[in-house]
Amino acid sequence: MENLPSFISIVFGLTAILTVLLFYKAANYSRVVLYVLCGWLLLQTVISLSGFYTVTDTLPPRLALAAGPMFIGIALLFFTAKGKEFIDGLDIKTLTLLHTIRIPVEVVLFWLYMESMVPELMTFEGRNFDILSGITAPIIWYLGFVKKNLSPKIILIWNFICLGLLLNIVINAILSAPFPFQQFALDQPNIAVLYFPFVWLPGCVVPLVLLSHLVVIRRLIRN
Repeated sequence: MENLPSFISIVFGLTAILTVLLFYKAANYSRVVLYVLCGWLLLQTVISLSGFYTVTDTLPPRLALAAGPMFIGIALLFFTAKGKEFIDGLDIKTLTLLHTIRIPVEVVLFWLYMESMVPELMTFEGRNFDILSGITAPIIWYLGFVKKNLSPKIILIWNFICLGLLLNIVINAILSAPFPFQQFALDQPNIAVLYFPFVWLPGCVVPLVLLSHLVVIRRLIRN
């Protein structure tokens, strides 16, 4: 990691912060949301800098402590009364625009591949087509919520497709990591997420992207 060009970490760090700020905006500038997310990023920073996640021969993987609590939190939002009240108050227009951060994320993944920190299959030159979600997000945002020229059905279909693209890269990333159940990229595993600041990808960015899709899908189906 010490030989990794600093601009890669800086670009990703700024992207993660932008993701948090966009979600903060979608949550109507809730200070509680901002404090919780910033506190979580800080906690993951401390843990990752200690080298805790670089031990990869355990089951379950230690990295589950970075992503697991966020996904449990998402589940609680959808299955508790207060959680539903919170997600029903989120601004789906901003949540749609949030997906633009997937463009710099994909660029960072490509740079990490060039530095042998992730496998090619995790980039847009491999099996990862998630950059299409980022490219089309501002179009859906503008035509669907600003101009209102897109039907809710089109927006719903777009969310399902992009959710599929997200799940695709998440599954490939997990199976490419140097865990006991690794299946792909044995010669160049996904090790970037074991280090700061890239641990923020599974620990915060991906969960917020997932939550943004689920909230919009829920809202459109209910309406």
